[in-house]
Amino acid sequence: MNLKSLLKFKLPDKPGVYFFRKGKNILYIGKATTLKGRVRSYFSNDLIQTRGPILVDMVFQADKILWEETDSVLEALILEASLIKKYQPYYNTKEKDDKSFSYVCITREEFPKVLVFRERSLKMNVYEEEHNIKFQAKYGPFTNGLQLREAMKIIRRIFPYIDVQSAKSDNTEFYRQIGLSPNVGNKEAKIAYYKNIQNLKLFFQGKKKRVISNFKKEMNQLAKNQEFERAGEMRNRIFALMHINDIALLKNENLAEGNRDTFRIEAYDIAHMSGQNMVGVMTVIENGTATKSEYKKFKIRTQTGANDVGALKEVLERRLAHSEWPYPSLIVVDGSTAQINAAKQVMSRSNLDIEVVSVVKDDRHKAKGIMGDKNFALKYKREILLANSEAHRFAIAYHKQMRGKNFIPISPRLRGTRK
Repeated sequence: MNLKSLLKFKLPDKPGVYFFRKGKNILYIGKATTLKGRVRSYFSNDLIQTRGPILVDMVFQADKILWEETDSVLEALILEASLIKKYQPYYNTKEKDDKSFSYVCITREEFPKVLVFRERSLKMNVYEEEHNIKFQAKYGPFTNGLQLREAMKIIRRIFPYIDVQSAKSDNTEFYRQIGLSPNVGNKEAKIAYYKNIQNLKLFFQGKKKRVISNFKKEMNQLAKNQEFERAGEMRNRIFALMHINDIALLKNENLAEGNRDTFRIEAYDIAHMSGQNMVGVMTVIENGTATKSEYKKFKIRTQTGANDVGALKEVLERRLAHSEWPYPSLIVVDGSTAQINAAKQVMSRSNLDIEVVSVVKDDRHKAKGIMGDKNFALKYKREILLANSEAHRFAIAYHKQMRGKNFIPISPRLRGTRK
C-alpha cells in the first residue's frame, strides 16, 4: 500500500486520531487538529529535523494508516490518551523517553477532587499516602502536559470541579463565583456534584452522547419542577458540550499538534527599599524568547519588613490561584537556599511537579551560579539567566513606579525660606 496516496484522496480535513500500523501491530498513535494536514507532515522532507529519527524509523516501518474522526480537538486529545493506554504503541513510549506522560486522577472522598499529575514524579502514590485516600479513576497517558492543562480549562467550564487550590478555605468562594468550583454546602448540592463527577468520568471515557442525554434529562426535570434558572444553566452546559470551543488548543500549533512541547519558564523577583513599597513580578520565557505580554506585577499584601522569602511565597501562591494561566515547565527564583526551598514548598502544597532553580548572585548582584537540577541548569542556562535578568529589571521598574506613586511633594509655602 502506498501511504502517500492517502494524502490526496482519503484523509479528512477534520480533527481526530490516526494510527500508523505494520500489519496488525499499531506502531504509533497521534492526535490531530486536521487529520489530512497532520499525517501529511510525516512525509515532508524535513521530518528528521522536525520530529527526530525515532519517528522517521516509525514511518519507514509502517505499511498502513488508519484514523478516527472526532467532533473536536479536545475529544481527539482524550481519545488519543485512552487508545495509547489500551494499545501501548512502541513508538509512543520510545518518543517520550526523556519526557513524561500526564494523567488526570479523581479522588475517592466525600467531595472528590480532580487532579493532574506527571507520571515520572510518582506523586500520584505520594498524594494517596499523604492524604490517606485512593483514586477512583485515572485517565491518560496524555502525551502533551501543556495541552492537557489548556484542555482542563475547557472541561472545567462544563464540569465544575474541586482541585487542590479551590479546596483551600481562602479560595473556595472565589472559585465558586467564577464558576470553576461547585457549591457543595448542602445535601442537594452534594448529590448534584456527585452526578457532575459521574458525567465527567463518562466524558473522559469518550461517552459524550451519554453525557448530553443525562444533561437533557436533568434539564427537563428542573424545568418540570419550575427551577428555571438551574434549567437554563443546564441548557448552557449542553450547548457548551455540543459546541466545544477549543480555540485555546488551536492557537498554538506546537500545542495543538504535539510538536517538540513549548518550554515555558517563569521567573520571579522581589523588590523593595528597607521593606517599603514591596513588590513582586513574574516574567515569562517561552522557547528561549521573552513573552512580555504575559509578565505580571504583584503588590505585596501580607508581608511587613524586608521579608523577601515571605513575599516570594505570597507571589507564587497568588500566581497559582490563576489556573487560567498556563503552568510553566520551570520556575526561576532569585536568591539561594531559602528562596528555592520556599518555592518548592509552594509547589508541593499545590500538588504541582514543576522544577525550580535559583540564580545565586555575588556582592555586585551579578549571577555567579545556578542552584537546582543540574540537567536543567546546563540545558537551559541561557534561558534561565535571561528570565532572571528580565525579572530583576521588571521588578526594579515596578518598585520605582510604586515609590513614585507614594511620593507626596511638599508645597513650597510649607518648606520655609532661608534668611
